[in-house]
Amino acid sequence: MLRPLRSIARLLAAFALVVAAHPAAAADAAAGGLARVVSSGTLRVGMSGAQPPLNFESKSGDVMGLEVDLARALAGLMGVELLIVEKPFAELLDALAAGQVDVVMSGMTTTPERSLRAAFVGPYYLSGKSILTRSSALAQADEAADLDSAALKLAALAGSTSEQFARRKLPKASLVTTPDYDAAVKLLLEGKVNALIADREILALTAFLHPKEGLATLRETLTIEPIGIAVPVGDAAFVHYLQNATAALEASGVLNSVRSRWLERGEWVQQLP
Repeated sequence: MLRPLRSIARLLAAFALVVAAHPAAAADAAAGGLARVVSSGTLRVGMSGAQPPLNFESKSGDVMGLEVDLARALAGLMGVELLIVEKPFAELLDALAAGQVDVVMSGMTTTPERSLRAAFVGPYYLSGKSILTRSSALAQADEAADLDSAALKLAALAGSTSEQFARRKLPKASLVTTPDYDAAVKLLLEGKVNALIADREILALTAFLHPKEGLATLRETLTIEPIGIAVPVGDAAFVHYLQNATAALEASGVLNSVRSRWLERGEWVQQLP
C-alpha cells in the first residue's frame, strides 16, 4: 500500500495546477485510449510481472512493485479500477498496438526505436545497464570495451535494451536471450554464461538474494536508462493527461514515496517467492 497522503487537498491542488498548464489536453480528451479508459472505468496496464523491484509476483501470487504502486496511484487519480495484464516483456508493445492494454509500465527504457512504436511519458525513474558475474575481473570493467571479448558468454532478456546494448556494444561476445529474467539468472547460476546484463537494480537484488554465490556488479553503470510509460502512438489526449498526472504525483511527494519504498527500503523482499 502507498503511504497515506498528508492531504488529499494538496494532491488535488497540485494536479489542478498542472492540468491548467496544458489546456490542449481538454480539447483532445474525447478521443483515443483515454476515452476508452474513462468509459470502461478500467485502466489496463501491461507488465511482465518478472522485473523486481519494478514489478513481480509475490508469494501469494499478487503483482507488486514500484510500477504497480505508480499504476495504482494513476488509476486512483483517474477514478477507475486498475487491471494488471501480465505478458512476456517482448510482447508488451505488440499488446499495446493491438489495444490489449492501455499503457505499458514494465521497466521500459525510452529509445528512438521504441518511440516509433509508442509515445512515452516520463521518465518516472532512471536506471542503467550493468552486469552480474562471479568473475572479479569482469566486475572491474569501466566501459563496454573492457567486456567485449569472444571468451564472454552473456545472457539478456529478449526484446530488452540489454539485448540491444549487448549486440551493439559487445559484438564479440556470445549472447543468449531468455523470455524472462529468472531464466537468465538460472543460466548464470548454473555456469552456462559468464555474466548477465540487465538494469542495475534487478542485478543488485539478485546478488542480495544469492549471498553464497559470489556475485558482483559493476562499480558504475554502462548507460543511463530513462524509464517511462508507453502509450499508443497518436493518442495526444492520453499523453497530455499522463504528463499532468505524473507531474501531480511528483509535486505531491507520492512518487518520491513510491521510489523510497521500493529502492531504499527492503521490507518487500520478504514478499518474493
